[in-house]
Amino acid sequence: MINPTAAMLVIGDEILSGRTQDTNTHHIAGELTAQGIDLLEVRVVPDDTGAIISAVQKLANGHTHLFTSGGIGPTHDDITADAVAAAFGAPIDVRADARALLEAHYATTGTEINEARLRMARIPEGAELIENPISAAPGFSLKNVHVMAGVPMIFQAMVASLLPRLSGGTPLLSQTLRLMQAEGVIAKPLGVLAKRYPKLSFGSYPFYTDDTYGTNIVGRGADAEMLATAMTELAALFPARPR
Repeated sequence: MINPTAAMLVIGDEILSGRTQDTNTHHIAGELTAQGIDLLEVRVVPDDTGAIISAVQKLANGHTHLFTSGGIGPTHDDITADAVAAAFGAPIDVRADARALLEAHYATTGTEINEARLRMARIPEGAELIENPISAAPGFSLKNVHVMAGVPMIFQAMVASLLPRLSGGTPLLSQTLRLMQAEGVIAKPLGVLAKRYPKLSFGSYPFYTDDTYGTNIVGRGADAEMLATAMTELAALFPARPR
C-alpha cells in the first residue's frame, strides 16, 4: 500500500523575518510519520493573500493532505481563512456552530465576544471544524486542506483533534547508529549498503565531539526486520574503537 502524502504550509511574516521560530513543522512531521502519512514538502509564505492562495492550490493538488499553520486569529493580518476559501472559490462568513463555541468559551471568562473575536468564527462553506480544546476558536478542514493555528500549543492540540479522522498507511521506522568515524570514511560502504537495500533510506549526519569527528547514520523504512538487518551489517563494518 502506498502511504498518503502531505505538505505543510507555514504562514506568517514573523517566521520569514526570523522573529518567531517555526516549531509546528517539527511537531507535525513526527505525528505524520507515526501515522503513516509521508510529509514530502514544506513551504513558508508571508501574510499575503495571493501568496497563500497560490501555495494552497499548488500544494493541495500535489498531495493527499495539506496542513497549514498561522493566520487564523482576530487581527487584520489573520487572512488565512479568507485566502483558503478563495483558493477553492468557497463563500466564507461567521458560522453558527463556530460562533457558539466562542460564545460558550468567552462566557466562562466574562469576556466580550466583539467583532475582532468573531473573525475567528468565519469558516468557509462546506468546511469541517477542527476542535481547539485550549482557546475554543476552531480550525477547519476544507477538502484536503487542514487549517490550524500558529501558536504551537494550540496547533498541537488541533493536530491531536484532527489526526484520528485521517487515514494513514505504514508508519516509517528509524534506527540510529552512532559511529566515531568521519563521513569520508563511511561514505563508500554506506553507498554500497544503500544500493543493496533500495526499500530503505539512509541519512548521514556528522558531529564533532571530544576533538573527534563522528557520524550518526539514520536508517529509515517500513520493514522492521529489513531495517534491523541492514543496520547490523553496517555496524559490523565499523567495530567500536578501543578506549
